[in-house]
Amino acid sequence: MKKDTNHRFYLVQEDILPEAIKKTIKVKEILKHHQTKTINEAVKKMDLSRSAYYKYKDFVFPFYDVTQGKIVTLSIMIFDKPGSLSQVLNAIASNNGSVLTINQGIPLQGMANVAISVETKDMKCTIENLIKKLEKLSGVSKVNIIGQA
Repeated sequence: MKKDTNHRFYLVQEDILPEAIKKTIKVKEILKHHQTKTINEAVKKMDLSRSAYYKYKDFVFPFYDVTQGKIVTLSIMIFDKPGSLSQVLNAIASNNGSVLTINQGIPLQGMANVAISVETKDMKCTIENLIKKLEKLSGVSKVNIIGQA
């Protein structure tokens, strides 16, 4: 495949991808999490040929992996009760996220919108996993990515 310097990227829903590409992504995850010792073991585990893995491995990435090492701005709906924002900030800090800015709106009908910009380069988890952790907090109603730089 000829390498083009004008890369174009598309966000594609997983269920329309060919099986070889889905399996390549899973092999990369297996290797990233050290679930096997070699590439050969990982491709066998996923029933994928080594040639298919090498064909696609440098061209497919889970969406949230692309955000690692960047500034991500989250919109978080929190309940208007003491400690809700503190829970969010503690969760970000415990995963080595660095809070750069916080902008909290006035609570309306028991909810407040908070926009938080987070530096992700030293985080111990992906943005996707951080969002899942934040959504499980008792003081949080909803979390969305609204920007990244």
